[in-house]
Amino acid sequence: MKHYKTLAKPAQAAIEIKKSRFLGRLERVTSHEEGLIKVAKLWELHPDARHICFTMLVGGQVRQSDDGEPSGTAARPMLNVLQHQGADHILATVVRYFGGVKLGAGGLVRAYTQAVSECLTEAQWIEVQPQSSVRIRVGFEFESLLRHQADTYGVEITLTYDSQVNAELSGDADAVGALLETLQDLLRGTLEIG
Repeated sequence: MKHYKTLAKPAQAAIEIKKSRFLGRLERVTSHEEGLIKVAKLWELHPDARHICFTMLVGGQVRQSDDGEPSGTAARPMLNVLQHQGADHILATVVRYFGGVKLGAGGLVRAYTQAVSECLTEAQWIEVQPQSSVRIRVGFEFESLLRHQADTYGVEITLTYDSQVNAELSGDADAVGALLETLQDLLRGTLEIG
């Protein structure tokens, strides 16, 4: 898994277009299931809303709903805004209270795009680096080499001893992977993983 950009905290915005209110919200999610639970809670908070449209990106996978709006007028424009930001692990929702005036397809696209875009003015972003942990075993004669390589790659190492040196390596997933490759090359088949 590669690093990604996501929200540090939720962001919200409200807009009104031709008497319809659009309540936009962006928040971080770790799974599609978590996102669907958050959408269900929005229905509890806004039982009189006409539509609650959403789009979410988790690990590059998309899940979305126009919730009764004409196809392609709500979730797709919301997704386009998120993809333009390069965001992941994010849920965008827009609650619509209908004001009695139809907006047409173009008007809906603009409204849903604006509701999510307005949230971006409040958004604070963070870069997430996936972490990894792995256990290995090496002979005592390789302990110094192991310590040196872990330090070189910036990987945390925790050692215990029995008939061999047991090490738990943890840190940035890319660094841990690169360290394992280097150790396998240097130790020529004497490295035990797992």
